Amino acid sequence: MSAFHQYTDRELVSLIKQDNRGAFEEIYERYKFLLLSHALNKLRNREEARDILQEAFVYLWNKRLTLSDENLGGYLYTVVRHMILNRLTKERYRKQYFDALYQFADHGSVESDYRIREQQLQSHIEAEIAALPTKMREVFELSRKKHLSHREIAGKLGISEQTVSKQVTNALKILRTRLGFFAYLYLLLYLK
Repeated sequence: MSAFHQYTDRELVSLIKQDNRGAFEEIYERYKFLLLSHALNKLRNREEARDILQEAFVYLWNKRLTLSDENLGGYLYTVVRHMILNRLTKERYRKQYFDALYQFADHGSVESDYRIREQQLQSHIEAEIAALPTKMREVFELSRKKHLSHREIAGKLGISEQTVSKQVTNALKILRTRLGFFAYLYLLLYLK
């Protein structure tokens, strides 16, 4: 039995903020079956559920310094739920992409179908770029569409190069989440 077995969640959170791996292991043991069961119930795939569980605890460890000690169980449940929703969303986009590919290969008007799908994808990407926060969108468009260097953008907007870099990185993270893998890949190729 773990030396941390008697500790409350609040005490364990306090300890993992101090990089205490034993406390982290106790949290893992305390919540792994509940969270795995939830993920398995939603995903109906044991391997994916295990992946989600591992990702959730990696996320917990990486965010340990900013954790609130109010409701650890609720926090972990929410993390797992968001990861499941993200996975299902990506799977839906992946399925749509492969369905589109199948239809594309199956129909005789390959060239026009390709152009229509490309325009739809570009339109979707442009809509997601337009939905970025104003300053982030401006920096992103100067970087990716106007092909300005971070130094040129910083000079033009009166901000630091580090801020430019951060804005571009954050924009890419947001777009990767919103677009799904294949549309994000297309974005990277489309804006080069």
